[in-house]
Amino acid sequence: MPSSSKCRIVLVDDFQPWRTWVCSILQTQKAIQIVGQAADGSEAVQKTEELMPDVLLLDIGLPTLNGIDAAARIKASSPGTKIVFLTQDNDADVVRAVLSNGAMGYVVKVDAGSELFPAIEAVIAGKRFISSSTAVI
Repeated sequence: MPSSSKCRIVLVDDFQPWRTWVCSILQTQKAIQIVGQAADGSEAVQKTEELMPDVLLLDIGLPTLNGIDAAARIKASSPGTKIVFLTQDNDADVVRAVLSNGAMGYVVKVDAGSELFPAIEAVIAGKRFISSSTAVI
């Protein structure tokens, strides 16, 4: 990604105070632009198709359509969007499952303060990122 362009992000989580906090953190970086937010999986699919973000920050536990199913639809309809799960679940089997289904990154919410920017940088560079607090090797 050229340094002159911003990384366009859509944030998906059903808990509004969490979205507000994440947005406040992301907005401290000039290279990042939050182009949309969604509160459920169906809305995530629609917003991603409409806005074509570079990165989708996606929770797993979402109403109407969970994050894993939403990610599968998004990979099919918007293959250029990199998916980073931002979730409280740090179960190794879940992490392996989402990464094998096309997600590029996995950040556990408790690590978001220190790991969200490195995760975004990694996936934009085409690399995988897995939270340090997960048990995946």
